[in-house]
Amino acid sequence: MPDTTDAEGLTVGQVSARLGVTVRALHHWDEIGLVRPSLRTPAGYRLYTTADLERLHRVVVHRELGLGLDKIRVVLDDPTADVPGALRAQRAQVSARIDRLRQLGAGLDRLIDAHERGLLLTVDQQAAIFGPEWDPDGPLRARRRYGDTPQWRQYAERSASRSPEEWQAVADDVARLDRALGEAMDTGVTPGSPEANHLAERHREVFASYFPLTRRMQVCLARMYEADPGFAAHYDGVRPGLAAWFRQIVDAAARAHGIDPDTATWDGGQ
Repeated sequence: MPDTTDAEGLTVGQVSARLGVTVRALHHWDEIGLVRPSLRTPAGYRLYTTADLERLHRVVVHRELGLGLDKIRVVLDDPTADVPGALRAQRAQVSARIDRLRQLGAGLDRLIDAHERGLLLTVDQQAAIFGPEWDPDGPLRARRRYGDTPQWRQYAERSASRSPEEWQAVADDVARLDRALGEAMDTGVTPGSPEANHLAERHREVFASYFPLTRRMQVCLARMYEADPGFAAHYDGVRPGLAAWFRQIVDAAARAHGIDPDTATWDGGQ
């Protein structure tokens, strides 16, 4: 309950301080007739009585519970109003809002974890999806190396909303692409040919499951696939020499789009 000690004849400023309500709100409630000061000074200034203060307190309580001013007026002034029914309806809205906030909180927790860990999968899930040769520490190393880049943030946002089944679909797409690259190399597909350019574009589409990949970025990535022992081992495990051949088809596809692979940079656009 409000402090009504010496409450007879309080100014707007004094009431604002007592109830923690802005002067602007008090003026608005006065203008719409929700709570009007009952007294006036000889100079015409309005003053609040103890009864006014008690009504204001009820308004504040209902407003904090989420009732709109029109509903508050009904609750306070309409003798036929179903007050328990109105409060139950408001309680239902509050419960729905709480559930929604809990869902948002859980989503934020996942997003935080994804930014910090990369993959939100257990070690067993990673092995089942990506194969027994998968290194579960790989995402953490990538976080330390790339955690301050826009691409890591994009990857984390995708990871936060992705289920194990969706990761399995990504892994299946990557495996199909690896097989297609190996088969194309076996059949003598040459860099710069329509078939090779199609495979380079397909790689960009598959890789977009992690983050959007421009052609210049793809050139840099293919360069890393060939130079990095871990990536080279993966591709050369699909077919001996595949890492170098893949870089060749990416370079040729880039040239077809007016990009010089020798000067391409990660942040160079296109």
